[in-house]
Amino acid sequence: MPEVKLYSTPTCPYCRMAKDFLEKEGVEFTVVDVSEDEEAAREMVEKSGQMGVPVMEVENTIVVGFDRGAYRKALVDAGILAG
Repeated sequence: MPEVKLYSTPTCPYCRMAKDFLEKEGVEFTVVDVSEDEEAAREMVEKSGQMGVPVMEVENTIVVGFDRGAYRKALVDAGILAG
């Protein structure tokens, strides 16, 4: 199963919404706290071109911000969720 990574910060309300969405859908994911991990923050910016969170990574797909439709599409395309 492809790895799902969510770059976030503890105080970001959209990050909480993203986590809630992934949990509700039963998706296993890793949370990367970019407020605590400078290397991960650089990695996120390098991959996404953005400094804002949340950023979801699944396989080679990066989704910036919280967008249920884009999250669902990326997860279906990766075979994690049924279409």
